[in-house]
Amino acid sequence: MVSRVEHPAGGYKKIFETCEELSEPIAAHVTGVIPAWLSGSLLRLGPGLFEVGDEPFYHLFDGQALIHKFDLKDGHVTYYRRFVRTDAYVRAMTEKRIVITEFGTAAYPDPCKNIFSRFFTYFQGIEVTDNCLVNVYPIGEDFYACTETNYITKVDPDTLETLKKVDLCNYLSVNGVTAHPHIEKDGTVYNIGNCFGKNMTLAYNIVKIPPAQKDNSDPIEKSEVLVQLPSSERFKPSYIHSFGMTENYFVFVETPVKINLLKFLSAWSIRGTNYMDCFESNETMGTWFHLATKNPGTYINHKFRTSAFNVFHHINCYEDQGFIVVDLCTWKGQEFVYNYLYLANLRENWEDVKKAAMRAPQPEVRRYVLPLDVNREEQGKNLVALPYTTATAVMRSDGTVWLEPEVLFSGPRQAFEFPQINYGKFCGKDYTFTYGLGLNHFIPDRICKLNVKNKETWIWQEPDSYPSEPLFVQSPDATEEDDGVLLSIVVNPGAQRPGYLLILNARDLSEIARAEVDVIIPVTFHGMYKP
Repeated sequence: MVSRVEHPAGGYKKIFETCEELSEPIAAHVTGVIPAWLSGSLLRLGPGLFEVGDEPFYHLFDGQALIHKFDLKDGHVTYYRRFVRTDAYVRAMTEKRIVITEFGTAAYPDPCKNIFSRFFTYFQGIEVTDNCLVNVYPIGEDFYACTETNYITKVDPDTLETLKKVDLCNYLSVNGVTAHPHIEKDGTVYNIGNCFGKNMTLAYNIVKIPPAQKDNSDPIEKSEVLVQLPSSERFKPSYIHSFGMTENYFVFVETPVKINLLKFLSAWSIRGTNYMDCFESNETMGTWFHLATKNPGTYINHKFRTSAFNVFHHINCYEDQGFIVVDLCTWKGQEFVYNYLYLANLRENWEDVKKAAMRAPQPEVRRYVLPLDVNREEQGKNLVALPYTTATAVMRSDGTVWLEPEVLFSGPRQAFEFPQINYGKFCGKDYTFTYGLGLNHFIPDRICKLNVKNKETWIWQEPDSYPSEPLFVQSPDATEEDDGVLLSIVVNPGAQRPGYLLILNARDLSEIARAEVDVIIPVTFHGMYKP
């Protein structure tokens, strides 16, 4: 799955540039034949505004949220996009400056205010961003754009209109939740976020939002905390980007990338601190795995430990013969990978991009296996009895179980990231295939498929083309796990029609069709297919 191309022309810089929203959908030029059964909408979120006036945003996760939609019907395709009218966006447009602090960009008081007004502005407290640029997902009959704070934004998936802002703190004991919830077939939503636990220590709450209600009430109003997991440090919770779920268990990976809560609370409003300033790495803790049951929600106090790594995306987890198999996209070491995702780095010339990636943590797709039955008398013995994996779990004298992974894919500075599976059929179950976005020194330049059982790989790649996360859509008459298509937004800056929706056969990544538009589409992170 290693990239076969270089990017000396630097065309990738175009996906990190501001674009305009569209006043109406535009028709796409289709080549190939779109399957007749593929009728629905691809919704994607990402940054679309990278500066406000003369004030730039500095980090990849700072640009203002832009929601994209490709509509597919009867072989025809249209494309539409609008900025999400969050408070962060509306106030920035009104005041013509960055008003709310983002992930890596600090907002400062209005320079037109006098010194006394600015002094009091500093002490009004932390104003958390609602810039929902990461993902979109359903809750009940509604759809919400999200980031990783306590705010989610209800949007209309047809018109892309912004409907309302929701503060999850009004319903749940969480400081924020991830942009990667798990959703069961009946519509039940699970998510995780940090919170204040007993004796003012930090903890992690797994929360549950029920499916659509028969009385048409809002499911969010019936949200509940299902189970609480302890934090390894009292005032320094780990950064959480996603978590795992099997049929009966939750899996949470606590990494050494920490949020210094005291720094967050004390420095924010005084010195213009941003979110990135509050992260630090614990050089001694390694990485901890936590388990909890789903029904009822109960924490399992097994002490699983391994060497330090970052993790942003879980591929899948499943139960097998008394073990939980956990497949992850990891980055080696305790240094925070986001340190390398400042826009200045990503917009460098190609050779400088590669040099920066040489210093960064290195990516690896790994499989860990957690035994559910832990016997302290079996010290020094590998507890993993599954015949198809080399992953190990060894009981130590201090009662911890040390995990070593099986490596499913590893390439120097070649990441398999933004993983997807046939989620509807295989989330939480034994599976074979995962699909991902190939990052070449952090630049997205290929779509990949990995067989997690035999490590066979497939690649789609074209020169000077920059795809997005591939979403799997199962065909209606599917008999195999990979019967379906992959949908990805691709940008080729030098083409006559530089942006397009790519439709691939999920079996072999051969092209089925593409729908091209005459606008460049900036980088997108995550999204969903709505039939």
